[in-house]
Amino acid sequence: MRIAVLGAGHVGPVIARVAVEAGYDVSIAASGDPARIELITQVMVPGAKALWAADAAADADLVVLAIPLHKFAAFDPTIVEGKLVIDTMNYWPPVDGVQELFENPLLTSSEVVQQKLSRSTVVKTFNHLGYHELADDRREPGDPDRRAMGIAGTRPATETVAEVIDAIGYDPVILNGLHNSRLLQPGGPAFGVPLGQGQLMKEMQR
Repeated sequence: MRIAVLGAGHVGPVIARVAVEAGYDVSIAASGDPARIELITQVMVPGAKALWAADAAADADLVVLAIPLHKFAAFDPTIVEGKLVIDTMNYWPPVDGVQELFENPLLTSSEVVQQKLSRSTVVKTFNHLGYHELADDRREPGDPDRRAMGIAGTRPATETVAEVIDAIGYDPVILNGLHNSRLLQPGGPAFGVPLGQGQLMKEMQR
């Protein structure tokens, strides 16, 4: 599977690195010329390719959207048209300020993302762990300390993403539908909390 990570801030390079280390073919892109992140990529994500965003997405089977949330309103949906997209972004007004696009209380932030990316399939994951934890907390299957990673969306997309999550080093827990990504958002029971697979499944049932 080829994975494109769009975003070269804090989160994107970490996701790219753990994906490379899990054996995936990975590219990474920022908002502009890939030459700007070539050195960062070589140092932080050895084995990944720095590309233009459109080129990275075009060649990918799976696209990870790890851009700052306040830049999403200007994001071009055609870049990921027809693609399976992982939304890693969180709407957190104390940090991001009020973003009118995400202010509808009836929708999760990922449902808003799906509305804009209407010709893509959006799955929510990676967002409820800190980027600094994502690499450090990986464990082999069966390890009693292995953490769970929630995946919200529809099948079969969530099953595809679950394979990636497992390969990276987390126990996948599928939450049916993007509306259930509320459990993974800031303020949700899984956000920033180290939960095992059984614990996260219990939170889903509350």
